[in-house]
Amino acid sequence: MTFDELKSFLNDAKARTLNLKRHLKIDEKAQAKKDIEEKMLAPNFWDSREKAQAYMNELSAAKTVLESYDKLARDLEDFTAMAELVIENPTDDMLEEAELLWKGFSPTIDRAELLSFLSGKYDKNNAYISIHAGAGGTESCDWASMLFRMYRRWFERRGWSEEIVEFQPGEEAGTKSITVLVKGLFAYGYSKAERGIHRLVRISPFDSNSRRHTSFVSVEVMPEFEEDNDEIEIDEKDLRIDTYRSSGAGGQHVNKTDSAIRLTHLPTGIVVACQIERSQHKNRSTAMKMLRAKLFALKEDGKKKEADSISGDKTEMGWGNQIRSYVLHPYQMVKDLRTGVETGNTGAVLDGDLDQFVDAWVKNKHKTK
Repeated sequence: MTFDELKSFLNDAKARTLNLKRHLKIDEKAQAKKDIEEKMLAPNFWDSREKAQAYMNELSAAKTVLESYDKLARDLEDFTAMAELVIENPTDDMLEEAELLWKGFSPTIDRAELLSFLSGKYDKNNAYISIHAGAGGTESCDWASMLFRMYRRWFERRGWSEEIVEFQPGEEAGTKSITVLVKGLFAYGYSKAERGIHRLVRISPFDSNSRRHTSFVSVEVMPEFEEDNDEIEIDEKDLRIDTYRSSGAGGQHVNKTDSAIRLTHLPTGIVVACQIERSQHKNRSTAMKMLRAKLFALKEDGKKKEADSISGDKTEMGWGNQIRSYVLHPYQMVKDLRTGVETGNTGAVLDGDLDQFVDAWVKNKHKTK
């Protein structure tokens, strides 16, 4: 690092931090945090559990942003103090120490900026993630299981939890389809980077001739809504409700009961199912939340298609338009076709190391807005 570079980095850090304070609405979030904490002191705070939980979610989101910004502000103070010392006494040793401090500080700004990009109305919500095996029978079902394992590892890395809502096993092996509710702050904001078609190329373990196979799996990502969310209205007359016995792997996957619920939204043909709870009422409540989420996704797709038609972008979501390729043979590579990010460490990716792809997608979406 040169003396001029140090001054440039300092000015850049100050400008970016000030911009983040405005963009993240730090003063407003600090006041909101204070207001909610005062509400929590009221003896009737938990009388309405749903309302109280909504406040708790808002408080958690505010704390996450405030803590991220507070760390950034403290690190900026330390870097500023070091930079001012170097400016007064620009020795090689001091410049080297300032460079080390900058290398530790720079990622803090990057993380705070990434959080600021997740400013969508529902980005902080929990997320439903559905994985569906494509054409290809056992091959695709096995790939769906691999993908679900990858996501579970990713959830663990981020400190999120998941509940399996619906599960259909493959006829011979693997997973035909699975839907999970991912619980964690900004779960939807980050997870929507995974929406699309995922392509796997490998030597098939199910092929006695050890031939190379290509498999496809689709991933849907939707935000969780409360059942009484008024943005998506559902008329009970538009629903067909079926009950059935849960089936699947059992154990950690499903509870085998007679209370599983399947909802069909007649105007759109959307079908959702829930078999996680022993109570039919609870399964219905969860299924309604999923239906709202799917209708929201359909609404957003309509807006995107309209925008694409105006801009001339005719690309359709389909098996030939995968978002990411995972090649295990004849070479090792995972490449995101939207951002160009790639790595040869396929083992790490399949073990949940997805942040490099997700972060790049979030940044790219922000730039194109």
